[in-house]
Amino acid sequence: MRKLVLFMCAVLIAAPAFAKMKVFVTIAPQKYFVEQIAKDKADVFVLVPAGSSPHSYEPKPKQMTELAQSSIYFSISDPSEQAWLKKIAGVNKNLKIVATDKGIKKRQMAEHHHHDEDEGEEEHGHEHHDHEGMADPHIWLDPVLVMAQAKNIAAALSQADPMNKNFYTANLNGFTNNLKVLDQQIARITQASKNKKFMVFHPSWGYFADRYKLTQVSVEIDGKSPKPAELAKLIDTAKHEKLKTIFAQPQFSKKEVETIAKETGAKVVMIDPLSADWENNMLNVAKAIAGQ
Repeated sequence: MRKLVLFMCAVLIAAPAFAKMKVFVTIAPQKYFVEQIAKDKADVFVLVPAGSSPHSYEPKPKQMTELAQSSIYFSISDPSEQAWLKKIAGVNKNLKIVATDKGIKKRQMAEHHHHDEDEGEEEHGHEHHDHEGMADPHIWLDPVLVMAQAKNIAAALSQADPMNKNFYTANLNGFTNNLKVLDQQIARITQASKNKKFMVFHPSWGYFADRYKLTQVSVEIDGKSPKPAELAKLIDTAKHEKLKTIFAQPQFSKKEVETIAKETGAKVVMIDPLSADWENNMLNVAKAIAGQ
C-alpha cells in the first residue's frame, strides 16, 4: 500500500499542470476586468507598468518574449498602441488582438491635440461634446462603458476557450451586476455633492464627468503644460469656481498643479486613472471630487 501511495504521489508530481491561457492587456484596470471574467483560467500580464504613461511607453524585450507566447492581447485603442501592435503581430502571428472598445461611441478629446497654437482655448478643457480632435481613449473610467468592454472580453475568452464558455458567461453576469451597483454608488456620491467641477492636470476623466454630469477642467492644454497666460486663467478659474481640490496624477508633473493650489489655497490630491485597484479607485475619486 505504501508503495502504491508513493507511486501515485510521483505520478501527480510528474503530471503537467493545467496550461492556463496567457493574455496581455495594455493597462492595469484592464487586468482587473479580465480577471473578473477569466478568474483562474488565464494569467494576465500588463504591458504598461505602474507609474508609466501609455502615451510614452515602449515595450521591453522581456515583454515581447512573453507576448510571443500569449493567446490574446486586449487593446483599448489608444493611439500609442498602434506602433506596439505592429511589433507584437510580428513576434506572434497567432496572437488574437481584441479591441475592447468595439461598439463604444467615443467622445472627442479636443484639448489633447499635439500641435502648436498661438491662442489658448477659452474653456481650457471644459469640453463635453464632440469637437475636432482625437477620440478620447479613457473609456475604462466609466463603469457603464466597462460593461461593454466586459462583453467584448468575455466573447474573446469564450472563442479562445469554448469549453469554458458558460463559466465566462456566468462571471460576466456577476461582474456586470457589480458594475451596476458601482455606477449607482458613484451617482449618489456625485449627485449629493455641491461640487460639479473639478480640475486635473491630464484630461483623463471626461467619460467619468459626462456620466455623472460633472465638468472636467484640464490644466494640460493641447497635450502640453500651460503657458504663463494660460496658467493665470486657470488660477482665475479655480478662484472663481472656489475649487478646494486640484488633482494631480502620478504619470505627469505636479509643478503646475501645485502652482495653482498655492495661488488659490486649494489642496493637491493624487488620483490615478491607471490604478490596479480599479473599483475602490473609482469610488475614492468620486468622493474626492465631492469633497468627502
